[in-house]
Amino acid sequence: MQTMQKGFTLIELMIVVAIIGILAAVAIPSYQNYIAKSQVSRVMGETGSFKTNVDNCLLAGTTNVVYLASAASTNNDCALGASVSNLLGTTNAAPAGVPEVVISPSANSTIIATFGTNAAGTLTAAPAKTLTWTRDANGTWSCATTAPAKYAPAGCPGV
Repeated sequence: MQTMQKGFTLIELMIVVAIIGILAAVAIPSYQNYIAKSQVSRVMGETGSFKTNVDNCLLAGTTNVVYLASAASTNNDCALGASVSNLLGTTNAAPAGVPEVVISPSANSTIIATFGTNAAGTLTAAPAKTLTWTRDANGTWSCATTAPAKYAPAGCPGV
């Protein structure tokens, strides 16, 4: 009487495990690159929303920046009404999670976002990477980032 083989042999199972391991070795770094690129794009969008506020402040002649919507401000202040982002770190002037904004009627105005601890490791590795919007005297905004070029979104060249 013949018996039928049921199940997989050890060799067949080892081949399947090896194939899954190879696929994971390729997929995980690609996924990490995708995450870093999406985080740079997200910060570009979040900080780009402040360009209109900075333009309005320059037109009104106010240069004293108040960052958070909850902070008290006077009529002479430029209230950005920023919300805290979990991807941004601490800067010199701005609270944690908010981009630093420098408004200058005579020189370039800037919006500087420094990637914080919740961003991808390649963006927070020393020195921490930044994304900067710069407004020239003609009112034209340009974007640049210190993140590697492979993570930089279109319109914001990296290094």
